[in-house]
Amino acid sequence: MIFTVGGIKGGTGKTTISTNLAVWLSRHGADVLLVDADEQESASDFTAWREETKSDDIGYTLVQLHGATLRRQIEQMRSKHDHIVIDTGGRDTASQRAALFVSDIYLLPFAPRSYEIWTLSKVQALLSEIQSGRPTSLQIYSFLNKADTRGADNSEATEVLRENEELNFVDFPIINRKAFATAASKGLSVFEMVPADEKAISEVEALFSHITGIKKK
Repeated sequence: MIFTVGGIKGGTGKTTISTNLAVWLSRHGADVLLVDADEQESASDFTAWREETKSDDIGYTLVQLHGATLRRQIEQMRSKHDHIVIDTGGRDTASQRAALFVSDIYLLPFAPRSYEIWTLSKVQALLSEIQSGRPTSLQIYSFLNKADTRGADNSEATEVLRENEELNFVDFPIINRKAFATAASKGLSVFEMVPADEKAISEVEALFSHITGIKKK
């Protein structure tokens, strides 16, 4: 299965979702390819820290791919891996468009505090163009990431996302917890931190289990 984590607004935590998903899939025994398609190369930085932190196998293979040729390159790699996770930047780029043409699932994280209504119309326009050029429909999941523990921002963003049926909002919010930043600074997923943040783990596992159909360990 090929997952693209994207959107057209920065600051929504795409790399956190991408890297944690790659590690989570590998912990379920899958051969995983993580593709850094973002010019900021955050997933590559995470992986470099991970290679320094972990003495054993990091759990996945990383490659950097950019531009329109990403589509052809991913198609060539598809059969070599159980899952491919593509981390794209927060803009409408050739890399993200190429990724969406070959992906099975598109993950759209929205951070409530940076939520702006104009983003939706641009995302919808992008998806309409992509869907019309695909032989099968792209499965889309939008969700709240870096959400507040409580407050009006979450509920307001949720309400607007629910109104856009094509974005297929799923109510599995990921709260903006310190554990994610602490783990990332060491090249670790939230599942590998000691001591463990059970709430963070539970939230991410609930989202990933829902979108993949893979049961939690």
